[in-house]
Amino acid sequence: MVRTLHTAALCCGLFLLAPAVPAAQAPAESPQEKPAAKDGQQPVPLNPEKTVLLDLANKRLLLKTRVALREGVLEMLLCKAQTKEHESILAIDSQAYVIHAGLMALGAEPGSPARFRKEFEPPTGQEVELYVNWTDEQNRPHRVRAQTWIRRLTRRYFEHPLENLPEGVLKKDDDDLRYDETNKLLLWFGTLTEEQRDDLLQRSEDKAYRAAVQSLFEQSQPREMEADWVFAGSGFSRQKDGSDWYQAEAGNLICVANFSDAMLDVTMESSASAGNLLFEPYTERIPPLGTPVTLEMIPVFDDDQDDGDKESD
Repeated sequence: MVRTLHTAALCCGLFLLAPAVPAAQAPAESPQEKPAAKDGQQPVPLNPEKTVLLDLANKRLLLKTRVALREGVLEMLLCKAQTKEHESILAIDSQAYVIHAGLMALGAEPGSPARFRKEFEPPTGQEVELYVNWTDEQNRPHRVRAQTWIRRLTRRYFEHPLENLPEGVLKKDDDDLRYDETNKLLLWFGTLTEEQRDDLLQRSEDKAYRAAVQSLFEQSQPREMEADWVFAGSGFSRQKDGSDWYQAEAGNLICVANFSDAMLDVTMESSASAGNLLFEPYTERIPPLGTPVTLEMIPVFDDDQDDGDKESD
């Protein structure tokens, strides 16, 4: 009941703010976004920065963001500006509650963030599809699912059991191949290319060794993130002055590592504790730092039909 009252208060505050920014001032949509409704209705800015726009005609929320990270270990797809850009692909100049309330205005129902008890309890809430829109240096528009910008972590050691390492396999100039004698493991750091795999295979005819090399190659190949996002809804904390603080204002807007204060989170276990982060940016697919990106947030309802929105460039 308390959570419902809080979220209702967020919506009320938002729509007191929205009329102060006339719809005519909304920036025009870029070519890669959905067209406005036939009656000419335009997305309405919900904050003074005009970075969060409510598009009721197309049942989506538009966020005006920028690229903040292309390499590193990820905790978020999107954070608040000047909070966690060192671990988030995108950043936005907006209060978190504005985005939360905008989703609710579209009919999205918040659930609850991940819980860390005896057993992991995944986040719950309305599923939200996310699309990234940007224009490249040749002025070509692109629109893809946000998952295509995220991949399973490759900048780590991959391992395969190997009881005995054949003689002559390890070379002095090897930087990424290791053998753990204690645990009997063959190790490789990072993505193993086809050329590197073939070089390693040529070093020995030992079947167990060759199977280990092939396993390391398959494990280390980049793989897109497959998880979906849900509207977990973050939470509220009581301050010393008696006021309630929306916890996502700390920066955790759209997460790929499970946080107890996430506004949106992935539907799988991806612990934010040290050493257990699972994702990194798909660097080759992400435009340069600072590139403006419009992030579409589209709540998914049971009666939604596949209308061809899932496009790629």
